[in-house]
Amino acid sequence: MRIALFRSLGLFVLVFAIDQAIKALILGGFRWESEALSITLAFNKGVAFSMFAFLEGWLKYIQLGMLGGILLFLAYDRSFFVAHYLPLSILLAAGFSNILDRFIHGGVVDYVYWHYGFEFAIFNFADVMIDVAVALFLWQTFFKQK
Repeated sequence: MRIALFRSLGLFVLVFAIDQAIKALILGGFRWESEALSITLAFNKGVAFSMFAFLEGWLKYIQLGMLGGILLFLAYDRSFFVAHYLPLSILLAAGFSNILDRFIHGGVVDYVYWHYGFEFAIFNFADVMIDVAVALFLWQTFFKQK
């Protein structure tokens, strides 16, 4: 349990710090353009694809409550945490980083914009890490031998 907790905390800090550092660069004015991909600043007031943007200021509290619920569950079921600390650490770090944006900037700082062949929603490193965490969790659940 202690090893999992130590690794989890380290990974949490790493993912959170990388995401916030990239966002600081973007907020500082860094931009980049290509035919397929642009790095540009956007503030997402909703969640994925700007859904639930109508919740405005309430969204950050709802998300904070959801992440708090996950933490309470993990405190209750420590074996689940030990079995899945890697994706959980990534998921929580990315989630808290995006929530911090909502409190500080009024929305999530997004910056990666794909526009080659089709236009895709603008996203950030934390969003990618959430996808990675879900993929790892699914892999651990369905393919990892016990």
